[in-house]
Amino acid sequence: MTPHLAHWVHDLSPFLIRFTETIGIRYYGAAYLAGFFAAWWLLRVYSQRGFTRLSGDQIGDLVTALIIGVMAGGRLGYFFFYKPAELAADPLILVRIWEGGMASHGGFLGVAAALWWCGRRFKLPALHLSDLVASIAPIGLFFGRVANFINGELWGRPSSVAWAVIFPESDPGKPVELIAPRHPSQLYAAFLEGLLPLVVMQILVWKTSWLREAPGRIAGAFLIVYAVGRSVGEQFREPDAELILGLTRGTFYSIFLLAAGLVVVIAIRPVKNRNPAPTR
Repeated sequence: MTPHLAHWVHDLSPFLIRFTETIGIRYYGAAYLAGFFAAWWLLRVYSQRGFTRLSGDQIGDLVTALIIGVMAGGRLGYFFFYKPAELAADPLILVRIWEGGMASHGGFLGVAAALWWCGRRFKLPALHLSDLVASIAPIGLFFGRVANFINGELWGRPSSVAWAVIFPESDPGKPVELIAPRHPSQLYAAFLEGLLPLVVMQILVWKTSWLREAPGRIAGAFLIVYAVGRSVGEQFREPDAELILGLTRGTFYSIFLLAAGLVVVIAIRPVKNRNPAPTR
């Protein structure tokens, strides 16, 4: 028997609920909804505990701005960072969202724009809002990576580890028994980019005074933890674009996030009694 048959063959449907062959509720869309709902709920908990001055209406506006920022930034970032040639050849590809294509690094830029806008509108420090969003962002990243696995996309490099998975789409047209099993790198990313940063951020929110006395530090810490986790995960993920200086694009772009996070954490010093968001 071919050794590959000892590995699980990915056969999960991308649809949570399917109406026709191509129409239905997909896990990827459900992951976004779950992430934004969880973010809204956690922001309300912060407000009730006095961690922020954001009102219920402002929280709703902030989440709406984040949705627009993530979707627009993630979509634009995917083609600018990973598929610039395809964008140049067919600009309308941006609006064909059903074909897939999102980039977390682009999403960060979209979130930054949303935070700038909300800071001006709510008359709250952008750094304070950045800390709040950095503490909830890993939830969406976690759900998104799990959805990547269910979709059978962004698979890992070939591997013979016991938990390796055969992704038929990694070599379409080839018999399953001849397809190399691969690391389920999407699940590694769910932990490294989602679950681990979420735990670290929640510890910083609930067990330190950074949110109250050092606005911006939690956001900087998130950039550091995410960049390191992403870079580690990239070692197991099959590159989906040409390398830059011998690095995958995910690792290359993470270098800038890491540098920015280090600058912020080092530059911002806690100040006693500073409270940009006192209890209402």
